[in-house]
Amino acid sequence: MKMLLFRDKTYSRWLILFIDQVIIAWTLCMSFLLLHKFEFIQLTYSHFLIYTALYSVISIGVFIGMRIHTGIIRYSNTQDIIRIFMAVLLTSFIFTIISKVFFVPHFQISSKWFPEILTMNFFVSSSMLIMLRIAVKSLFFYVKTMEPGDKKENILIYGSGRESILVKKALEGGNTNDLNVFAFVDDNPNTLNKHIEQKNVYHSKSIETLQQKFNIQKVLFIGDDLNVNGKKVTIDKCIELGIKVVTVPHSDKWLYGKLTLNQIKDLKIEDLLHREPIVLTKNNILREMEGKRILITGAAGSIGSEIVRQIIGFNPEFVVLCDQAETPLHDLQLEIEDDFKGAKTHIVMANIQNRCRMKTIFEEYRPQIVFHAAAYKHVPMMENNPSEAILTNVLGTKNIADLAIEYGVEKFVMISTDKAVRPTNIMGASKRLAEMYIQSLNNEKNLTIAKETTVIQQFENHTKFITTRFGNVLGSNGSVIPRFKAQIARGGPVAVTHPEITRYFMTIPEAVQLVLEAAAMGNGGEIYIFDMGEPVKIVDLAINMIKLAGLVPDKDIKIIFTGLRPGEKLYEELLMLEEQTISTYHPKIKISKIINHSIFYVQNVIEELLLLNSCNNDYEMVKKMKEIIPDFKSKNSKFENIDQYMVG
Repeated sequence: MKMLLFRDKTYSRWLILFIDQVIIAWTLCMSFLLLHKFEFIQLTYSHFLIYTALYSVISIGVFIGMRIHTGIIRYSNTQDIIRIFMAVLLTSFIFTIISKVFFVPHFQISSKWFPEILTMNFFVSSSMLIMLRIAVKSLFFYVKTMEPGDKKENILIYGSGRESILVKKALEGGNTNDLNVFAFVDDNPNTLNKHIEQKNVYHSKSIETLQQKFNIQKVLFIGDDLNVNGKKVTIDKCIELGIKVVTVPHSDKWLYGKLTLNQIKDLKIEDLLHREPIVLTKNNILREMEGKRILITGAAGSIGSEIVRQIIGFNPEFVVLCDQAETPLHDLQLEIEDDFKGAKTHIVMANIQNRCRMKTIFEEYRPQIVFHAAAYKHVPMMENNPSEAILTNVLGTKNIADLAIEYGVEKFVMISTDKAVRPTNIMGASKRLAEMYIQSLNNEKNLTIAKETTVIQQFENHTKFITTRFGNVLGSNGSVIPRFKAQIARGGPVAVTHPEITRYFMTIPEAVQLVLEAAAMGNGGEIYIFDMGEPVKIVDLAINMIKLAGLVPDKDIKIIFTGLRPGEKLYEELLMLEEQTISTYHPKIKISKIINHSIFYVQNVIEELLLLNSCNNDYEMVKKMKEIIPDFKSKNSKFENIDQYMVG
């Protein structure tokens, strides 16, 4: 019987209409009898049956017109209650007019009892119709919660406002029985210890007690603003207690106005940064990017692909996506076709080391703005392959920069790294050399550039060269976050190189937002440094990720220390000691007072370096890099002995 009455199937709207009309006719009769002290003979003598039939016909028309019968009873809400009141009131109003205009004169019968009967019937019938819906709704959810075989997780909802109530209703009205909304938790004194939607509102400090008494397994937060209204403290407490934290978007982001299961997300480690949202001056970026031809190198990488996604929103003439990685570039192309329909993009495969190939791209598309994100970035890999680091990070950058001058590019924005500051590895040193070349170009208005291997030509330089420098980005290809996730999924251990190693972290969208802002404000020659927040200890990152997975560090998942890898250092820096910063109008972006180098000097040392590279002599090439960059001191590397030799 239970399965027959309360299964998820919805019943015919005509059955609902029939039940409603039976209730209305019955309440009209009861109202009449109450006023006539249950003298049943009055039903006949007062032509009441004729009026009842008329009232029922009008009621059917009104209820169908207002679609009262089309609602699913178990999901009835306040709006449905108001519509019932309006339907009963309108029925009584129409009935009174038709009766007095047509029936009373035609049948010559009394209508003096109309006001009392209709007034009483309005309250009785409305109450009965509403009680029916409340009873069915309550019984349905009671039966659903009592179904055997379901393993429910008790969940708390943070907050007690409108959004929280909507989420509670959505969870209870969904087809899943996996979650049981136990209560609300909040820090608002106006709602504490009160009831909302039949659920208690507890203080967030009560979470530990609730967990122990009622086996609370999850706490749900709404929206992505997790650093406001005490949320950060509550999230930290949940992680400490081993309670899983899940998030849902605000109701205005629900698909078709409904909350779906795939919108309930586990808290990500990125959310634990607790940064204030970045406020962009989008008009500046729009003015700079709208209608422009834009080239993005390294477009399939973590930063490059996010630049593509954000640039498309500023309505450029077209965007050229250049990368040598076939599969990631193909995946990005499919993403653009699916998510950015109508976007004007051109996909090209090319290696920035190949100047002739890149020249063809510049010749065909004539870019006005270049975002140079292509680079080799993995420190241990480049430490063992220094020649490739030089060919891509130095020669590749030089190729793109020279072509930018040759083809009159307006702005050239280079993506650099904090590892270029007092480098301890080949990768950082190669990026520092690239920075030096880019900055030296900006100081010369007339440049002699080798177009081909034997052809040299003079060019007038109108390009504004801009460098952006920031630290690690969370979730980038090959970063520590995916590696830790994979290790946790395998059951551990989680490998951390050193217990004291720290890094600056920023999310990919956050970093790209600042890159675009810097590109818009740049006048050429600047190195923009981003506010990376406080440095994060990698071991703390690992501990939080284990806790977010609902596990206990060093009990469920072991943490081991493997030692610093080749080229790694414990702490990263964004500024060299001799550099100073200048503030900009954006609080998260500063300008480094750079040390300028002559273009002739930088060109000569790069040519010497490339010559050594062509001889396949890594030792001599790295030695030359150390001569060019005096503060390049190798760490945990086979090249450390060069430093000892040079000091001696």
